[in-house]
Amino acid sequence: MTQQIRELLDALPIPALAIDDGQRILAANAEARKLVGDGIEGRNFVTMLRQPVLISTIEAVLKDGAPRVSRYLANDGVDDISFEVTIRAVPAARVLIVSFLDLTHLEQAGQMRRDFVANVSHELRTPLTALMGFIETLRGPAREDDAARDRFLEIMEGEAGRMNRLVGDLLSLSRVEGEQRVRPRDSMNLTGILDSAIRTLSPLALDAGVTLEKDYADSPVDLPGDADQLMQVVTNLVENAIKYGASGGRVTVRMETVERDPSIRAAAVRLAVIDYGAGIDEVHLPRLTERFYRADSHRSRALGGTGLGLAIVKHIINRHRGRLRVESTLGEGTEFTVILPSSLTES
Repeated sequence: MTQQIRELLDALPIPALAIDDGQRILAANAEARKLVGDGIEGRNFVTMLRQPVLISTIEAVLKDGAPRVSRYLANDGVDDISFEVTIRAVPAARVLIVSFLDLTHLEQAGQMRRDFVANVSHELRTPLTALMGFIETLRGPAREDDAARDRFLEIMEGEAGRMNRLVGDLLSLSRVEGEQRVRPRDSMNLTGILDSAIRTLSPLALDAGVTLEKDYADSPVDLPGDADQLMQVVTNLVENAIKYGASGGRVTVRMETVERDPSIRAAAVRLAVIDYGAGIDEVHLPRLTERFYRADSHRSRALGGTGLGLAIVKHIINRHRGRLRVESTLGEGTEFTVILPSSLTES
C-alpha cells in the first residue's frame, strides 16, 4: 500500500505528501521533498512542517476526517511563496493526503491590481484637489481679482490637461494589453514612421534647444507591424529623449538591419534613440517600464509625464515579439534600443 501511495503522489504535478494515523509522513513526492526537505519520510509531520496553523488543521482532520484547507509559507531564497494546502482523508488507506498549491502568482497579481488602483487614485487626486481649490477661490476671495483669475485659470487648464493625458494613457495601455497576444501581420515602412515622428517633434526639440539627428538611410525598411503603435513607440522615446536629455543638446535616432539578432534569434531591425544628457542611475533601469515608476518623480510631473509611457512602449514591443534594451551612464546620456523581427518568423 505504501508503494502505491508513493506512486500516486509522484504522479501529481504539485507538492504532496501522505500522513498516516501515527502522525508520521508515510510518503512524499519529489516536489514535496524539495519544498519541505529531504529525508522527511518516517518523520513526525509536526517536526517537519513547523507552522502552527497548518499543524492544527492537520490534527483536526486526523481527528474527525473532515477535509480542510490551510496555508503554508515558504521562501525560495529570493521571494516568499504562499501555498494553499488541502488536507483530505483517505479512510481505506488510513492516511491523509496533504497537497500544496502555489498561489504566489495570484497574490502578486492581486497586489499589482491594488497598487495600480492606488496609483491611479493618487495621480488623479492631486489635479482634482488643485482644481477644486481654485474653483473655491474663484468663487470667493478672487471673485473680483482679474489677474488672479487669469493665473488660476491657466493653472487649472494645465491640471485638466494632465488628467486628460493620464486618462488617455490609461485607455491606450488597456487597449495595448488587450491586443498583446495578437501579433501584427500587416507590412509597414519603419523609415516613414521615423521621418514622420522627427517632423512632428522638431518644434519641441527647437524649443528645448535640442538638435534631432537622423542616422539611417532614406530607403524603406519594411517589416510586419502596427504602424500606429510603432509611431507611438518612436514618438514616446524621442520625446522622452528631448525632454529628459536636453542638457546634451542633441538626440540621435539610429536604425540598422541585421541578419540575425541574438536576443530574438532572427533577422531584425534595431532602432536606437540616444540622448547625451544627464543619464539615469543604473538602480532605476530595471524598473523604468513599470506603471507609474519615475526615476525623477518631480521632474516627470513638471514636464507633463504620466508615468505610463514606457509601460505602453513595453507592451507594444512585446506584441511585436521584440525586445527593449536600456543603457545609461550618468553624465553621458541614455540609449533606448528597440529590436524588432523583420519577418513573421516566430522567435
